[in-house]
Amino acid sequence: MENIPNPNVRMWQGNVACAEGAIAAGCRFFAGYPITPSSEIAEVLALRFPVIGGNFIQMEDEIAAMGAIIGGSLGGAKTMTATSGPGFSLKQENIGFAVMAEVPCVIVNVQRGGPSTGLPTHAAQSDVMQARWGTHGDHPIIVLCPSSVRETYDLTIRAFNLAEKYRMPVILLSDEIIGHLTEKIEIPEPSTIEIIDRKKPTDTPENYLPYKMDDSDIPAMANFGEGYRYHVTGLAHDETGFPTNDPKKIRAQMLRLNRKIQRFRNDIVEVETFNTDDMDVLVISFGSTARSAKRAVINAREKGVKAGLLRLKTIWPFPDKEIEALYKPVRKIVVAEMNLGQIAHEVEWATRREKPVVRVNKIDGEPITPNEIFEAIIS
Repeated sequence: MENIPNPNVRMWQGNVACAEGAIAAGCRFFAGYPITPSSEIAEVLALRFPVIGGNFIQMEDEIAAMGAIIGGSLGGAKTMTATSGPGFSLKQENIGFAVMAEVPCVIVNVQRGGPSTGLPTHAAQSDVMQARWGTHGDHPIIVLCPSSVRETYDLTIRAFNLAEKYRMPVILLSDEIIGHLTEKIEIPEPSTIEIIDRKKPTDTPENYLPYKMDDSDIPAMANFGEGYRYHVTGLAHDETGFPTNDPKKIRAQMLRLNRKIQRFRNDIVEVETFNTDDMDVLVISFGSTARSAKRAVINAREKGVKAGLLRLKTIWPFPDKEIEALYKPVRKIVVAEMNLGQIAHEVEWATRREKPVVRVNKIDGEPITPNEIFEAIIS
């Protein structure tokens, strides 16, 4: 009998997997501006959306692109934009607006070297802190970080689910290596993919409060054009959405805004462990660098050094509890990342500097090799 190829097997680039993952999650509106190394995401969606009833628009700049996906989401669509470092910087003010107005959307940042124009065609992982604190004010954020093409697909879907579930923007923090890497992957059957949609109001339009204080901490979201009208602003507001200067109302809404992520952090944070049961050295990494870190751990084991890997799939909220559960028995921690130590700083905080934290860093656009991490493990 003739072998029939598996229709779910693909040879995809990471950026293509991101675009296809967005489609699988139900995204039907994309606004963006071309920027290396993320442009393939826009190119794929520009081709695919007209066929499946989606809408693609190239905006005049990155600021407008972020504003457009906020508007599209308010109209009921699942929306996404994609960019890299300089464009991510331009989006920050409107990311803050999306946080304050609690508008679900997904922002993809395929990281490249910086600051400024930096290294457009080379990889970096230096936007970790910008993803957390790039927009001003006390605010929560969710940031996911894939390490493979298949995981780019999966975490793009998860980014949409978390955005809809918690009514907030979610950032997918990729990098040039993962974005441009091509791998053979098997995508799941659509029927097996969990898709989450935003909670819709049960109140009548006359009684609807867009920022209602209730036990869930996550207000129901009405879509414009469905008979509900409400005020949307980046100003501090009360349950009605209108601005207020009442300190009690401001405090209540701001605490709720942050609490809705704090109380559900265990649902949000994801990590992966490898050979950590009997380890003597803990390696922590994320994104493309975690691939080198895993090989370094394997090589160390072959040389008789008991190394283990903690791979961060969620960067923010930071996996401090997961690190706390692992680090006590080890003699040192190695943190590998393509920046000058942004995650290492958080690791030192989470471990209270009780163990030496060895940093393996690179900022010249070249990937960190397994041997560079291996040398840090065995030294």
